[in-house]
Amino acid sequence: MEEYAREPCPWRIVDDCGGAFTMGAIGGGVFQSVKGFRNAPVVSLKDSLLGFRHRLKGSANAVRLRAPQIGGSFAVWGGLFSTIDCGLVRIRGKEDPWNSITSGAMTGAVLAARSGPLAMVGSAMMGGILLALIEGFGILLTRYTTALEPRLALATYSSPDPLAPGHLQVHAR
Repeated sequence: MEEYAREPCPWRIVDDCGGAFTMGAIGGGVFQSVKGFRNAPVVSLKDSLLGFRHRLKGSANAVRLRAPQIGGSFAVWGGLFSTIDCGLVRIRGKEDPWNSITSGAMTGAVLAARSGPLAMVGSAMMGGILLALIEGFGILLTRYTTALEPRLALATYSSPDPLAPGHLQVHAR
């Protein structure tokens, strides 16, 4: 099984920070557009087209104001996570799922530091559990797909004509 190759650590931090900003801005834009549309005040009940336009303006205004803020919050999380992850790779000398799990826990704790020690512990647990679930799902998915590869290799074509009956036959060994 081939190891997944990533960028070297200084560039990984910048890449993850930018990717997190993009993900937060797009996701925040979608949610804020719905929220802005629903919460926009209705101007007139008589003219439904005018009310719809006003709601669209409210939606666009909410996206303009909040999507960059949400993207920035995601970028801070992604940058801090990658920085801690790169530090752990450097200290431990290996890249494995434990680095990501520990990075998630430490990121949660650092971001909750202003709220006190109890909030830090809770956020660290949530970050570690979330990253453990993500890493565990990734490992299971990798094992499942590698287990399917030998089965897919058994499929052979019996006829060069794709319209012929029995074109695709699976032979068991």
